[in-house]
Amino acid sequence: MTAYHFIIVDDHPLFRDALRLSLSGMFEGLEIGEAVGLDDVVGKLNARPETDLVLLDLYMPGVQGFSGLMYLRAQFPEVPVVIVSANEDPQIMRRSMDFGASGYIPKSLGVDEIRMAVKQVLDGQIWTPPDLDLSVEQASEDTETAARLATLTPQQVRVLMMLSQGLLNKQIAYELSVSEATVKAHVSAILQKLGVDSRTQAVIAAHRIGSGQWQGLTGD
Repeated sequence: MTAYHFIIVDDHPLFRDALRLSLSGMFEGLEIGEAVGLDDVVGKLNARPETDLVLLDLYMPGVQGFSGLMYLRAQFPEVPVVIVSANEDPQIMRRSMDFGASGYIPKSLGVDEIRMAVKQVLDGQIWTPPDLDLSVEQASEDTETAARLATLTPQQVRVLMMLSQGLLNKQIAYELSVSEATVKAHVSAILQKLGVDSRTQAVIAAHRIGSGQWQGLTGD
């Protein structure tokens, strides 16, 4: 049997160690990599595209709201991503599912529950806390905006992240090592996909979809 390969993405070393300990021994030959942020995990996934599972914290430096999840799902659609977070807000859990997460594991869960959740995801199922009702209706406008955000390409997600940080086109071009004209094309495509007329409206839409979580995330 081929050994499984997981990647834990969290900027807190103590939690990475705790989650690694929880998962160790689940499968014979299980390999568990670690990453401290989005760029780190992207590099590791490029090196190991056959990775079986990414366990992603929503709250990390340089990652705003659901942008990290959106980027990974767009860039590596074959790799399941499970959110592991201290945030137990049902709306955040539901929205994570909207953006393509294969599961949502609260950090408060015990070892046995975490292992059960991971096994269920590896079996191709979706796992969320049993008391979470995914059928609860979301505001229709927010649902439409979330669906529009989910159509962004990986590079467009990165550009929107940088727009929300207040960066100018030339600064974004420098950060992404592309031309300013390329950035302008990305911005135009983002506006069209989100159905808005300005950069500010695009950032506001993304900010609202995160229920205040897209920008200025705090917590573990």
